[in-house]
Amino acid sequence: MAKSFFRIGMSRLWDGQDLKNWSQMADQADDADLDSLRSLRNRARALRRRLDKVIHVADGRLALPVVGNNAVRQPLNTDWAHRPEPWRGPVTPSGIAAVPSKTEIGHAATIYHDCRISELSFRQIRNQEPEDLAPFAVRLDVFRFDGSFLSIAIDLPAEATLDMTKSHTIRVDGTFELEAPLEIFARLNIKNGPNTEQIVREFPSGETQASVEFDLAYATLNEKRIEKAWIDLIFEGPDMNQITVRDLTVTRRPRADF
Repeated sequence: MAKSFFRIGMSRLWDGQDLKNWSQMADQADDADLDSLRSLRNRARALRRRLDKVIHVADGRLALPVVGNNAVRQPLNTDWAHRPEPWRGPVTPSGIAAVPSKTEIGHAATIYHDCRISELSFRQIRNQEPEDLAPFAVRLDVFRFDGSFLSIAIDLPAEATLDMTKSHTIRVDGTFELEAPLEIFARLNIKNGPNTEQIVREFPSGETQASVEFDLAYATLNEKRIEKAWIDLIFEGPDMNQITVRDLTVTRRPRADF
């Protein structure tokens, strides 16, 4: 039924009458009275919102790599792999200027900072390079930065902690494009009972594709009380920089026994 309705709508679009009408109204806008012009503007804005949605969805579905692709480069013996939502599929909002702290992007990621005045913008953009596995990238444009920290907190699904033990190693792989050199850290947070274990690792500097690993053998964990886990992606000194995270994946594997 939905497909049939869509085809009928498409056939009506292709008759060209709507386009002809809007072309005529655009030509006559300069001479229209103000009441008519105000009404026309409201109709045009309502139409533009719908057109923008169609274009956004179409761009996402028609471009490569395929939206929803969860192909992840996995180390040997990986027992769980995940690409977080902002890199896997379209999120809402797809872009925002003067980003407030605690801005949610999609359902599983949140931007945090402590700027007094936010001169930070966020955009989700489409990956289109042949080597890209992730359908989407996350871009942060940072101008004057008067805060002390900028991070993206990424919630991991429940599967990440299912049967998790201290014999596991967690790996985070990222693909970065930076306008200027920048220190980037990943912090693994694991809530177990009343405590939250935190382990911080720095991504190797100067590498487009970089990874960090967290060996849980050195963590203070109550394996029977592990509740949830999340990753903080931390950008140190992001002032006057464009930061593009083209891909981010998290994998888990048992540590090799020696």
